[in-house]
Amino acid sequence: MINLAVIVAYLVAVAVIGLKLSGKQRSASDYFTGERSLPWWAVMFSIVATETSTLTVISVPGVAYAGSFSYVELAVGYLIGRVLVAFVLLPLYFRGGFVSAYQYLGQRFGRHLQALASVTFLITRLLAEGVRLFAGAIPIKLLLAEFGVHANYFVIVLAITAVTVAYTYVGGIKAVVWTDFLQMSLYLIGAVVCIVVLLRQTGLGAFATAFDAGKLTVFNFDLPILTSPYAFVTAVVGGALLTMGSHGSDQLIAQRVLSCRSLSDGRKAMIGSAIAVGVQFALFSLVGALLWVNNGGASLARLGLSSDQIFGDFILRGLPVGLSGLLVAGILAATMGSLSSALNSLSNSTIADLVQSWAGRCPAPEVMLRIARWATGVWALVMVAFASMFTTTDNPVVELGLSIASYTYGALLGAFLLGLLVRRADGTAAGIAFVATLLGTGWAAIGLRIGADAKPLAFPWFVPLGVAITLVVGGLVALLRPRREAPVHVAEPAGG
Repeated sequence: MINLAVIVAYLVAVAVIGLKLSGKQRSASDYFTGERSLPWWAVMFSIVATETSTLTVISVPGVAYAGSFSYVELAVGYLIGRVLVAFVLLPLYFRGGFVSAYQYLGQRFGRHLQALASVTFLITRLLAEGVRLFAGAIPIKLLLAEFGVHANYFVIVLAITAVTVAYTYVGGIKAVVWTDFLQMSLYLIGAVVCIVVLLRQTGLGAFATAFDAGKLTVFNFDLPILTSPYAFVTAVVGGALLTMGSHGSDQLIAQRVLSCRSLSDGRKAMIGSAIAVGVQFALFSLVGALLWVNNGGASLARLGLSSDQIFGDFILRGLPVGLSGLLVAGILAATMGSLSSALNSLSNSTIADLVQSWAGRCPAPEVMLRIARWATGVWALVMVAFASMFTTTDNPVVELGLSIASYTYGALLGAFLLGLLVRRADGTAAGIAFVATLLGTGWAAIGLRIGADAKPLAFPWFVPLGVAITLVVGGLVALLRPRREAPVHVAEPAGG
């Protein structure tokens, strides 16, 4: 029962620490952006913790176990994409004094497109976070089974959400950022501990064994470009545009950066997060490669485990009691970090892009703060319902989570680029292009199959495809419509 005691102690500690560090919130602006007072390094770690989640912690080792270090290759594209976001999109948000990235679309194209983008984000984030929540429940279910407790995924998801809401509801973005920092430290320490334990079991010769077997290969030029997410061109080009969509047009990440003190600090946080993510991918991929060596190269089928279970199984069976509980707490930390960020950004987008934009006025700060907290609680309940939709571990959840988000990132990023690149485009052109992109990307995800073996298009290509559709359709509609100046709608920051 020592493991369970460690986990319970962690859950209580993180809720208390989150509330202590957040301070007293006085307005919706403070609740959502911390009055733009957070240091860039804390925001950087919060970005990393937000995007890492349980998907990275439990899935990337499995990907490396079954394949190689090719997941690290995505980090190259991520760095390129985040540099572009830092110098192309972030100036728009800081110059406008926004608390939501979609307020730019409202200013450029009108509130209808702002609302459409916000609703698209809300639905996408619910689905993607549903996968992340489910992923976090996987090792907890295994641990409880060790003690004869057979809890279903729904109960576990409900418990994780309840603890996360405890500090997110009251503390807002400050609680989210500072607990993200602590939680990221925990799961990174966990990865290093696993590497040390595995090296003690296998010896330093494990590196040579893994290298000879191709497990440490980062760049792969032989995989098919269109159907493999880990082909070099796919990872770099597709990964760059994917991260531009996720970090430039997704409110989940944009909100973190808007909490920085200045544009310069925002750029440091954005670019620094790409480097930190690359290090994380390497650490968790190394765990997977060493697990493969430790198991004598046995296949997942021979072990009777899925790729998402291999790391969790090692935590429970290969680590000493207490330490394994700490590692499971690290997985919980990743889950709670991404969940708290999602709840706060969902509430933010609801208030800034829907309620305030359509109400036409800003209520008193204390009223907005109360509405923001209620929105956080409501989204938490909806999140639990979405997470209950996922009940299988047949495929790597890291790919599933990224695929869900990729379906709409093309439309969101494309709308921003359309506003920057096509001066003649107005709200009508942008709206038609946005809907056409969602339909086109949806068809590519569901109906498009490539080659004799009918493989689906790799998820990093959904964003480039979506951006291309948006620019082509939006540009053509703008050319066919009578020439007019793009409307300018002034959007007031939420919360006063």
